[in-house]
Amino acid sequence: MLNLFNLKRLSWKDTNGQQKVVLSATEVESLRSELADLEEREAHLKARLEHIDEILRCARLSGYLQMRTRWEPLPGEPPALDDSDVDDWRPFFVVLQGPSIFLYSTSTDISPQDSTLLSDVVEVGCMPCHTQEDGEIRYYFYIVTRRGLRYECSSASKFQVDAWVTTLQDECKLGSDSITLES
Repeated sequence: MLNLFNLKRLSWKDTNGQQKVVLSATEVESLRSELADLEEREAHLKARLEHIDEILRCARLSGYLQMRTRWEPLPGEPPALDDSDVDDWRPFFVVLQGPSIFLYSTSTDISPQDSTLLSDVVEVGCMPCHTQEDGEIRYYFYIVTRRGLRYECSSASKFQVDAWVTTLQDECKLGSDSITLES
């Protein structure tokens, strides 16, 4: 649309000391179409913003966490291979709202990528922190569901990890065996 208003592209006429833009019917229709598209995009963005606002107002806890998923070994199954060198961490905007934990790819997404009922959570605890190659300390915790799915979560903020662990243990009525993070 901005290219349409380029001075070189528009034809100007000077009549009685006033400059006027002369547009063909095709150009006028093109402008109307572009304006309608922009209005539709604006309405969509407003709806997304209202959705985010509603989520954040109702959420007990929310924020970005690095996450990955693993399956707990079944009884009699050998322990999982050490995959600590596998870099499959992805950022998620995580929201604790109502009876569920929602995982969004970004904070502006309308629909979550995944969700878990708090009633399905059987264990929440801390994992050892690690110092990254760049010197940044990452703090970790995990969430295990009754189906054996294990969410491993990470943040550079000890406060954020402590808040998630404490809140989830309280909400899921779990014991607080390991609330403090290992340094």
